[in-house]
Amino acid sequence: MEKKYQTFKEFYPFYLSEHSHPINRLFHFVGTSIALTLLISGAFFKMWIFGLLAIVSGYAFAWIGHFIIEKNRPATFTYPLYSFAGDWKMFYEILTLQRGLKD
Repeated sequence: MEKKYQTFKEFYPFYLSEHSHPINRLFHFVGTSIALTLLISGAFFKMWIFGLLAIVSGYAFAWIGHFIIEKNRPATFTYPLYSFAGDWKMFYEILTLQRGLKD
């Protein structure tokens, strides 16, 4: 039986364990970077289709990382909000060198 997480704080260590392969973390980082760039570009140029492209690119990179590299089921399917927040937290930690691709 899968554990039910009540808070993001208790969920995040599980999230990181599901992203232990450095290539999976890299795929998530790249996908989130592209998504962020598309969101900013869409807002700047007032081209809202970029928002849809941001979602597609972000999830495409993440799911490739899970299904092909990590060979696990994305936490998005069970914990969509916590997983979304976890992706942004991990992105920030990698970007600010608080977390590496290998730790």
